[in-house]
Amino acid sequence: MLQEKTLAILGAGMMGGALARGLVHAGAMPAANIRLYDVVPSQAERVAAELGSEAQVAPSVAEAVAGADLILLAVKPQVMLDAVSAITPSLHRSQITASIAPGITVAKLESILPDGIPVIRAMPNMPALVGMGMTALCRGTYANDADLELARALFSAVGETVAVEERLLDAVTGLSGSGPAYVYLIIEALTDGGVRVGLPRETARHLAAQTVLGAAQVVLTSDEHPAQLKDSVTTPGGTTIAALSVLERAGIRAALMDAVEASANRSKELSGG
Repeated sequence: MLQEKTLAILGAGMMGGALARGLVHAGAMPAANIRLYDVVPSQAERVAAELGSEAQVAPSVAEAVAGADLILLAVKPQVMLDAVSAITPSLHRSQITASIAPGITVAKLESILPDGIPVIRAMPNMPALVGMGMTALCRGTYANDADLELARALFSAVGETVAVEERLLDAVTGLSGSGPAYVYLIIEALTDGGVRVGLPRETARHLAAQTVLGAAQVVLTSDEHPAQLKDSVTTPGGTTIAALSVLERAGIRAALMDAVEASANRSKELSGG
């Protein structure tokens, strides 16, 4: 689907670079079809060097987007509106524009872009760096099903995708956007627990991280509810139920639910919602 398309990536930082690498390494798009632009030229040059000699570094935003089929806005939220204003004179209605900036709504983007430009708003998360991201997508006023499918193909290079209504993106931020930080905290705590009972730190970290990864994979590949999976490893009077009773008394379930809600509420505040 993407082999014959040209992609302009404005912002070659963590997420923009991850997407470029993911597309090329997955064979979804040739490096020659990717144009990179960053206000720090060395950043774009570094990513281009990783992609291969055919990747292009554009000297300006106008040259980056000229004739591109897809445009990825991967700049920071505080400079997003300036970046959109800069490319507006160079755009035409057949160019799909995707934004990954949190807090910048479809309505705000469409108020600056020329009428008729198909907009896709995306919310990826940090595991996209290793090709295991989760990206939520919503489409703007002028984006159709084909535009959304093209965006799906784009972000599928770095993980999984799901389509949602824009009103749910704050909730997505609270769950999968901020979620990796919750999991890192849990892994850190499990590691410290392992050290506390005598394990070497590196061994404990490896055990904790692999356990989280494996447990998540079981959830994704099983038809069983997580509660059923939990029960399947919890024997009467055993070690696991002793541990679970401690977690329940500590309120871990409520704490995680409250964390998702707090993140979602903060996302609404930042977007002016």
